[in-house]
Amino acid sequence: MTQIKICGLTNLEDAQLASRLGVDLLGFIFAESPRQVTSSQVQQIISELNGQVKKIGVFANHPLAEVNQIAQTCNLDYVQLHGDESPSYCQQVKLPVIKAFQVKDGSYLEELAQYNVAKFLLDTYHPDKLGGSGQSFNWELALAAKDYGEVIIAGGLDETNVKQAIEAVQPAGVDVSSGVEAESGVKDHDKLEKFIERAFNIE
Repeated sequence: MTQIKICGLTNLEDAQLASRLGVDLLGFIFAESPRQVTSSQVQQIISELNGQVKKIGVFANHPLAEVNQIAQTCNLDYVQLHGDESPSYCQQVKLPVIKAFQVKDGSYLEELAQYNVAKFLLDTYHPDKLGGSGQSFNWELALAAKDYGEVIIAGGLDETNVKQAIEAVQPAGVDVSSGVEAESGVKDHDKLEKFIERAFNIE
């Protein structure tokens, strides 16, 4: 079954709802972003969560020691890297790594093949943003990535197209942030519930 990742969480209420609705992965952004959070915020949110949901810290070109320290302090389960981190950098992260790639065309596969990580996250290419653009990419470009490992689809997903994305790619996971927001960093609970319902309701 395709896992569901809700990213860009900034408050306990949204995180608790996502967890209660049965999502698999919660993402907290430590990189520069309108949804950026601090270690203390994430520690407080995670301390109030129940269940088996996995917690992910999202970083981009952070010093390695800082990534490992935050991961330990916040009791994270995965580290997601959205910058120019090298294969050797990824190997030195003390938690399983989700390496993000921006997909513009099929050439990204040459770079992806160099990495030995837990999962790949495929996001839409944007010249000025590392993620969170709210734009989708050609999902056919994701199919070949499955030859290299588990793939999470991100970029432009919402309740109107998540089912189509899952049926087209059969990914290991789908990731949404801005597609279920009322405003940056605050989730629209109705959109969140519909997204999760439709992601789970795959024939």
